[in-house]
Amino acid sequence: MTDLVAPFEIPRIPASAGALLFDTVGRLLVLNPTYKSGWTIPGGMVEADGETPWEACRRETREETGLEVEGGRLAAVDFLRLRKGKPGGMRFLFDCGTLPEDALGRIRLQEEEISEFRFVDPAGAGDLLSGPVGRRVAAALADRTVCAYLEDGRPVPGVSAG
Repeated sequence: MTDLVAPFEIPRIPASAGALLFDTVGRLLVLNPTYKSGWTIPGGMVEADGETPWEACRRETREETGLEVEGGRLAAVDFLRLRKGKPGGMRFLFDCGTLPEDALGRIRLQEEEISEFRFVDPAGAGDLLSGPVGRRVAAALADRTVCAYLEDGRPVPGVSAG
């Protein structure tokens, strides 16, 4: 009798990317999505057609706010574990810096997905943002000179930022 061996499958892990964007006085841009409760930052899922996390960050920011992001720094990578009803996956967070003053007048929300935006004090953003997003943003803002590695939005003991 021959043992049947299942063909090797490469795991598929969903990924998303988000942007930290600030006004000229240092407040963080947050969005109120229509499709879920709580506030979030610009961003969304990485397309399965080969889009990179940075490309997804730029595309989602453009779609949701009308703003063009030209540069950024990887601020956090967060692994979310699979949970009942939640796909888990990798979350990439980019610090895209300060928007020029004239950019605020160019914000055009994607009405099907975003009902409003505001700029908030970064120190209080974690309270406004939902669960792992809030923890991810807080970790990224704790030291804007390094990239934070997180699991479920929390630092991992023994893993240093760099």
